[in-house]
Formats: sequence, C-alpha cells, structure tokens
Amino acid sequence: MKHFIALVTVLLCTVTAYAQNTYRAFIKDAKTNQPLTGATATVTGSRMSAAADTGGLITLTPVANGRQIIEYRYAGYKTLTDTLTFPLSQTQPAIVLLMPDEEELEAVVVTATRSSRTISNIPTRVEVISGEELDEKGNMKPGDIRMLLAESTGIQTQQTSATSGNSSIRIQGLDGKYTQIIRDGFPLYSGFSGGLGLLQVAPLDLKQVEVIKGSSSTLYGGGAIAGLVNLVSKTPTNERQLNFLLNGTSAAGLDASAFYAQKFNKIGTTVYAAYNHGSPYDPAHIDLTAIPRYNRFTLNPKLFFYFNERTTLNAGINTTVENRISGDLHYIKGYGNAQHSYFEENKTGRYSTQVTLNHKLTYQQQLTFKNSISYYDRTINLPGYRFSGAQTSTYTEGNYAYNGTKADWVAGLNLLTDHFNEDANSSFPLRSYSHNTIGGFVQNTWNATEKFTLETGLRGDHHNRYGFFVLPRLSGLYRFNSQWSLRLGGGMGYKAPNVFTEDAERIQFRNVLPINVAGTTAERSYGANLDVNYRTALFDDAVSLSVNQLFFYTRVNNPILLTALGNGNLQYQQPRADLNTKGLETNVKLTYADFKLFVGYTLAHVTQHIGTVISPYPLVSRHRLNNVLMYEVEDNWKLGAEAYYFSSQQLNDGTRGKAYWTAGFMAERLWKRFSIFINFENLTDTRQTRFDTIYTGSLTNPTFRDIYAPLDGFVVNGGIKVKL
Repeated sequence: MKHFIALVTVLLCTVTAYAQNTYRAFIKDAKTNQPLTGATATVTGSRMSAAADTGGLITLTPVANGRQIIEYRYAGYKTLTDTLTFPLSQTQPAIVLLMPDEEELEAVVVTATRSSRTISNIPTRVEVISGEELDEKGNMKPGDIRMLLAESTGIQTQQTSATSGNSSIRIQGLDGKYTQIIRDGFPLYSGFSGGLGLLQVAPLDLKQVEVIKGSSSTLYGGGAIAGLVNLVSKTPTNERQLNFLLNGTSAAGLDASAFYAQKFNKIGTTVYAAYNHGSPYDPAHIDLTAIPRYNRFTLNPKLFFYFNERTTLNAGINTTVENRISGDLHYIKGYGNAQHSYFEENKTGRYSTQVTLNHKLTYQQQLTFKNSISYYDRTINLPGYRFSGAQTSTYTEGNYAYNGTKADWVAGLNLLTDHFNEDANSSFPLRSYSHNTIGGFVQNTWNATEKFTLETGLRGDHHNRYGFFVLPRLSGLYRFNSQWSLRLGGGMGYKAPNVFTEDAERIQFRNVLPINVAGTTAERSYGANLDVNYRTALFDDAVSLSVNQLFFYTRVNNPILLTALGNGNLQYQQPRADLNTKGLETNVKLTYADFKLFVGYTLAHVTQHIGTVISPYPLVSRHRLNNVLMYEVEDNWKLGAEAYYFSSQQLNDGTRGKAYWTAGFMAERLWKRFSIFINFENLTDTRQTRFDTIYTGSLTNPTFRDIYAPLDGFVVNGGIKVKL
C-alpha cells in the first residue's frame, strides 16, 4: 500500500510539473526591430504579468496548460493580444512585434505625472497638445504660445495690458496666479518671472504641452490650484532634426527661428534660436497700439550625455532678451508731442540653467536629480513712473521612481527658493520678498484590478513665511470596457501670497503696497474633477467618435484681494471670503477619412463670496464654444477652419462686456523637405474697440478698462518651414 501511495504521488507531481509552463518572448518595435524595454505581457484572466528587460525579453511562469490569451502593452504602441495553447511545440523565445500607435504616439509619453503609463491608463486626467496639433497651432502664431493654449477647452488667456499685450492663463475661470507653468518639470514662470511669460515662449522647440486641470500639488507644490501646464522640450534623436521657420504678418510682424537636434554615440544636443519682431499696430485708429513694437532674441542650447544604458545627464541654458514699447502710436514712431506722450516700456532679461541626472538602478527603478537656477529682471517705464527689480530663484529635487507591472511609486524631496529685490526708484515701500519652501512627496499608482486603477499622493511643504502644509490627493480610473471609462479625483492646494497678480499687473504695480505677512495667511484650496470617456467606431469603422465629459469644482478659501485705501494706495487684504468655480467641459472628436472635427464647450460658473455678498467673478466667460474642422491629405495638404464663441463677462468696473465670435482659416502645402502656410486670423475682425471702449480719461493719461476681447482684429500671417 505504501508503495502504491508513493507511486501515485510521483505521478501527480509529474503531471503538475508538466502542467506548468515557462513562456519567453522578445518584444520589439515592428518598424525598427529595436527591443522595447519595459513592455509588459499579461496572461488574461490571471495576475501573471512580466516586464521586458533591456533586451526586450519577457518571461512568464508558471503558465497553466491549455488555451491562454497573452496581452502585450507598451506606451505609444497598439495593444496586441495572442492566443496560445500550452504546452507549446516551440521551445525558443517567440518574437512579438508591436506597431506604433500613430494617432496617440506623441501624446502617450506624459512627463507631468512621472508615470510610465499611457494616457488612457493614468487616473489623473491629462490633456496633451503634441504632434500635428502642436504644429498646426504653431502656424497660427509662431512667436508665442498664447493661441496654442487659448484654443483649448476650459483655458482662457486673459490680456492684462491694453497696449503691451501681456497675458496670463486662466484655467476653469480662476486667476492666472493659480496656474503653475513649468518647463520640463522646472518652475521657471512663477512670481515676477511670470510677467510676459506667455509672450516669450515659442512652440518650435516644444515636443508637447501637457495640461492637468485641478489641483496638482503632490508633485509640484504650491501654486497648482487651478491646474498645471508643463512645456516639454524636444530631445535629440538618432536622425538629425534641422528645422527653420520664417513667418511674416500683415501687421508687419516677423518671426525667424531655427531648431537643431541630433544624437550621436555618447552625446546629443539641441539648439533653439529665434528672433521675433513686432511693429506698432493700431487697427482702430485711436492712436493706441493694439500690437506693440518689440524685438526679442532667444537662445536655448542643451547638451545630453549618455554615459551608459543606465545613466544620462542633460544640461541647458535658456536665454531671452526683449525690449517692448507700447502706447501712443505717434510717440512710438518718434513724433510725439504734449498731446501724444503716453507710453509703456518693458525691458526684460530671462536667464536660466537646467541640469537633470537620471540613473537607472534596474529597468524598473530610477533615481533622478535635477536643479535649475533662474534670473529674471524687468523694467517697466511709464511717463513719470518706473517699476523695476530682479528675481532670483532656484529649484532642486531628488526623487526615486519605481515602475512595476502592478504599481508605480515616486517619492522625493525638493527645495524652492524665490527672492525678489525691487529697485528703489522712489520713496514708495519696496515690494521685495524672500521665500524658501522645502517639501517632500510620495505618489502611488496601483492596478487594483484589471478594470480599476487607483492613484494616491501626499505632500508636505514647509514655507519660511507661511508655515507647514499637508496636501493629500486621490484619483481613480475605472474602465468599464474598451469604450467606456470614468475618472474621479480631487486634492488640496495652497498659494503663498505675493504682489504679482493680474490685478497688480494691470496697473503696472503703481501704488500697490507690499504684502503684510503678519496679517495674511496662505490661500488654501480643495477641489475635484469627474470625467467620463467614450470611444467607438461607427459605420463599419469608417467614422471614429470620442467624447469626454468633465465636471469640475474648486474652492479657494481666504483669497487675497487688492483693495483701495482712502489715501489712494492699494493693499492686499484677506477678508472672510472664498472663490468657487464649478462647471463642465464637453469635448467631442469626430474623424472621417481625411476630416477631423473638434467641438468643445465650457460652462464656468465662478463666484466670489465676501461675507454675505455673492457676486460673479470678473473676466470669466460663462459659456465658451470651440469648433475646429481639419482636412488633411497626408504629406500633401492641411486645411483648417475654426470658430470660437465667448459669452459676456462681468468687468471690474461693474459693467458687462459684449459676447462675441471669432473665426479663422489656415492652409498649409507640404513637400518632403519644406512647406508653406498661410493663416487668416480673426476673419470677422472682432475687436473690443469696435463695440466698446478700452480706456477712460485723456490720451495723455489714460485709465484702461478690462480687456475681454481681441484688440488686433483681422491679421494675416504666412511663411515657410524647412526640414533638412
């Protein structure tokens, strides 16, 4: 009997051993045959999963006998499934070729979330402008990124100067100070350096622009209350990139820029250089410039060092110098007199260094160190008034990232210093300040099930003036099926007060007293987003339809408000108050053959509560409609028509602005090495000066009203792009 039991046991063990298999495969790019390090393979219906090593090899074990479905995934590539019956007759590793997803390839590699996941698998809602869309919007305004952002649903660029064109970004109706703009993860456009920021960033050297709406404070700290905009620079590739752009406008503007990038064996480089010129332009014939005269020079060189497969270093310098003068047209052209003497002059210098060191401990683990040093000086001159100063800021961070098949982790520490020194141009109190913030953060993204992914984050910041802040965040993604998915997320944020707000910029900081630190606290916020996504194919896959419906809510407690005092000065005060923004965004994309239709609608209901008084928040279009129709014959033609609607806005003087439409048309003819383009902007010649005033008082001493509609009107621009 004992011998019989032993025999049965041996036979069972043998059967079990043969019922468990090891599956190996090399996952490669179908076009280049290069291994895809980090690609994943999963046995459907089980928790068995593996990631490819540096050679692209995955190993799955133990795989049960019988029919099994293997799913292969990699960021920027189409998901592939294969049905295999185990045990396999072939013992050698299989070759699996993944095809790049041409539609999503440029958008899926998102850096703002510091995750290895594709956009469709990230619980945080991210919008990416990249590839052809970035290129098309660059045709419309090659000199800066205002239009690129303004034409996105839920984003409004608010012009803060009637004559110089200075603008800020408003996300979901909140002031520009609540949006954090970063460049390759570095906060280079905060505080004083945010002035003229949108006007001094051109799109030619950008790979993509990433937008996160709602609190994004876990990774980037204070300031990202309304949202985050990450400008991602191009990097070297094995194939040389040499691009030139020359653009001219009917308003006598000129943009000339060049970009070069190439990766060699152990080193790579990118160089961006540009010259932008604007001529004084007054389409309303009121003797005030709608477009100022300016000359801007930009030079951004970077070096990339590839020490080995695990360690890389990149270092760069950003330099922008600009002189900008606006105001009375007669004065700017050199024949001013006592009746034509008003001007507004801005001289800026923007200089920054960035260094990033990456070291891979394994194919799943990485250490990153980064540092930036920024110096920004600006001088504002008006008749009888001068405001000038310099801001020096640094950002230093070290983080650890783990990208696993089931969970991603990122944790780190960072230090931000921000010092502003105002020049003593008069006896008025100086607005200088010195802020230091040290913070630590941890974020986890976890595949709880095949359908549900959870992202949690926690940050702690200590500010030298305003104390300690704890900022939790939570987001979840549920995929019902291949067509439907839902995201829900929320978090907390804060903003340390300084004098650089839209309200102060609008009056060039005249009579604005320094922040009373003892009498103010940091602005605190909390908010949440819910969005539903639906994608399907119609009419035997002839038509592709995608719909995204977003609902949002953000509350800012105790916002600082610029308040007039009895002596004519203005002081930031913090009454018992709050700001509330709530609404929805609807985005629809319809694709048929060579046609693409984008329709976007934004409802933003923003209110300001001071005590028991509730009032509409100024300069917010409650209703906005975006319509874009593109026709593209690949490598041949691009044609685009667009129309935008803005509902009336509450103004700071108690009146309401007018509702208006704008429309445009763009065409580009492409050849292998170059293309020519033309853009008709604002075909309806919509201008605030056509249906409202922009100032009160005299031309020599104007008091400007809020700018809520375009001032430059119908402008044609066109040019040539060369790729060598």
